[in-house]
Amino acid sequence: MSKIQLGSTGITIEKNGFGCLPIQRISKEEAARLLRKAVDGGINYFDTARAYSDSEEKVGYAFAGIRDKVVIATKTHAQTGAELREHLETSLKTLGTDYIDIYQFHNPAFVPRPGGEDGLYDAALEAKRQGKIRHIAITNHRLAVAHEAIGSGLFALLQFPYSYLSGQQEQELVDKCREKGMGFVAMKGMAGGLLRDGTAAAVWMAQQEGVVPIWGVQHEWELDQFLSCIPDAPAMTEEYRALIEKDRAELTGNFCRGCGYCMPCPVGIEINQCARMSLMLRRAPAAGWLDEHWQAEMKKIENCLHCGKCASKCPYGLDTPQLLQDNYKEYWTHF
Repeated sequence: MSKIQLGSTGITIEKNGFGCLPIQRISKEEAARLLRKAVDGGINYFDTARAYSDSEEKVGYAFAGIRDKVVIATKTHAQTGAELREHLETSLKTLGTDYIDIYQFHNPAFVPRPGGEDGLYDAALEAKRQGKIRHIAITNHRLAVAHEAIGSGLFALLQFPYSYLSGQQEQELVDKCREKGMGFVAMKGMAGGLLRDGTAAAVWMAQQEGVVPIWGVQHEWELDQFLSCIPDAPAMTEEYRALIEKDRAELTGNFCRGCGYCMPCPVGIEINQCARMSLMLRRAPAAGWLDEHWQAEMKKIENCLHCGKCASKCPYGLDTPQLLQDNYKEYWTHF
């Protein structure tokens, strides 16, 4: 198995982690079955969040009696220290544990710091002193916040979108974390669904020193792809290399990652899907995206106010209104 040190935390984990956002969409029993199968297959790092509806509850249910075999990371979207304490107590209860290994600030628009008026970091430090959390970390989608977090020296790890479609700006974050002895957890290793071959993605991730991908799993066939990479990481073959280069040629550049931080739209456009509809049609079975529901969603683009709110919130600096218009034009060529 491919073991890795999680930054300078002293925690050793299997390099491939389990992202627990998608288990919101399945039953409690099915989620528990997948989570237990992941543990049996060698995965021991599980990432959830207070904001993921019943994900924490399902994780706690699955790991009752085997807490010592898993490393649990969760997140708080609290805005104040008091709210963080409330979130933490709820997380501890729903996870069925008296401590959390990695407690993360969930995509804050700023870097929480000791002494801040918000009280967030001080509340996390207090919880750490009490033994309720082991390490303080941060997740983000904003490059500026990520760079500031790394430079602050306040966090055990950074979680950020990273896949083989990522560019130099994301790679710089990985390199800086490595230099600082800080862990780097890669969310969206499948680029928000644009990548279709989980094994190819895992092969590429295996070559990224110090990076822990958390694969979002909802179906057993998805989990099986990643479990197959654990006993012996597959080699980077010419076939995998060719697939990766083909995907990069088609998908890198000015594309929507689907993170959703541009939302909500004043006129109800589902921007995080509509702004990348042309890519989804090329990458996934088209029929599901051409039904009456998605036709109605794409028609909403006609009502775009060009207010610029979505573009101002895009962590990648995309011209979102233009992407919507481009995808709108291409979408209707399929009829």
